[in-house]
Amino acid sequence: MSEFSEWFHNILEEAEIIDTRYPIKGMHVWLPQGFKIRKHTLNILKAILDEDHEEVLFPLLIPEDELAKEAIHVKGFEEEVYWVTHGGLSELNEKLALRPTSETAMYPMFSLWVRNHSDLPMKYYQVVNTFRYETKHTRPLIRVREITTFKEAHTVHATAEETEQQVKDAVKIYKKFFDMLGIPYSVSKRPEWDKFPGALYTVAFDTIMPDGKTLQIGTVHNLGQTFAKTFDITYETATGEHEYVYQTCYGLSDRVIASVIGIHGDKSGLCMPPDIAPYQVVIVPIIFKKGGEEVLEFCRNLEEKLKSEANLRVYFDDRDIRAGKKYYEWEMRGVPLRIEIGPRDIQNKKLVTYRRDTQEKEIIDYNPLAISETLFETLGEISLNMKDKAWATFEKCIRSVDSIEEAEEEMTKANGIITFNWCGNEDCGKDIEEKVKVAILGVQEPDNENSTCINCDKPSKHRTLIAKTY
Repeated sequence: MSEFSEWFHNILEEAEIIDTRYPIKGMHVWLPQGFKIRKHTLNILKAILDEDHEEVLFPLLIPEDELAKEAIHVKGFEEEVYWVTHGGLSELNEKLALRPTSETAMYPMFSLWVRNHSDLPMKYYQVVNTFRYETKHTRPLIRVREITTFKEAHTVHATAEETEQQVKDAVKIYKKFFDMLGIPYSVSKRPEWDKFPGALYTVAFDTIMPDGKTLQIGTVHNLGQTFAKTFDITYETATGEHEYVYQTCYGLSDRVIASVIGIHGDKSGLCMPPDIAPYQVVIVPIIFKKGGEEVLEFCRNLEEKLKSEANLRVYFDDRDIRAGKKYYEWEMRGVPLRIEIGPRDIQNKKLVTYRRDTQEKEIIDYNPLAISETLFETLGEISLNMKDKAWATFEKCIRSVDSIEEAEEEMTKANGIITFNWCGNEDCGKDIEEKVKVAILGVQEPDNENSTCINCDKPSKHRTLIAKTY
């Protein structure tokens, strides 16, 4: 087990994020601290989507005949589907699939809902659990058999141009979301052989974990009319004709939480972005024989002030244990800001603050009229610093090469993302993957029009990204 892999497994247990001891491989239980992180993360995402999407909830079970309608789509998931074959002791007339993803569950309903051009566009999303019989080595939050936090959005449009615009809008949504979490990312178009089954093309977000491997954290798919033709989703135009709709879908999963934990964490444990931290501020009283009750009363009042005036998530730790043990625990749990208060601090109208991102203490003035705003601003600075630090690390892990030999050498030397020029031909691309022994992540616009392919010397169509992946 690598150093990061061991750290990741240990912190999930020590910080009480999830419990992996559930008696089914690849499934886990969200513990209260982890569930709070998940909840606050979803709240951010939902607030963004709710601006122009509607939230829905579809059933978990999908009839076999509906799943089988889209052959290309099913082929992408056929080895991963869980099947329900019995209801009680009775064998079912038709097998029911636990959704691996929801296109085949939602689109038969879309065909009933879409009537004419005035119904479009439709933009729905849901947050559900999905099931995939993962046959590779499972990893908590990264490669699981039950994805417990699966956000999928599905949109329906009248024209191909509208779907192209929706793909761009979805990319903007994800950029905004990941920026708020301080997660750095690359955005690229997946190669033809690695796109979502049934899609015209797939755009993916990848980040780099501390071990140098890339983690796919979000995807956006232009579905064209593939599913519309399969499920007969048509609309009546203004002139009375019936046309097939165009569609997109885009999804995120538990991997977002994994990336937050892995990218921002350090040897001391978690380091949580303030927006999703279970507690943004923890108050630790320093108690001596004299003045103990005065300190406790001051801390209670400060807790209430920060909650009511700044709407912060605050925890007042008045447990009867040593302050040092509290420091260790809250640092390990990644609380962004710790406040230490003793009798002398109250007397001098000072507060001792500890920032988890910089691991530095500072003595600040205590002004009851401004303290809430001061700490709120500090949390904003922490968020920005964490984002900047993560992006700086990310960008150091991206290297450009000019030859296959250099690509092989760079991947042997260190992980991360290697970029180079590629002609775009599938055979050439798979030859590159075979030579370098890593996957092509995706393609971006070329640096210049006169570049040539790193492998076959033909004119380059793309700037290509390769990496070791999870």
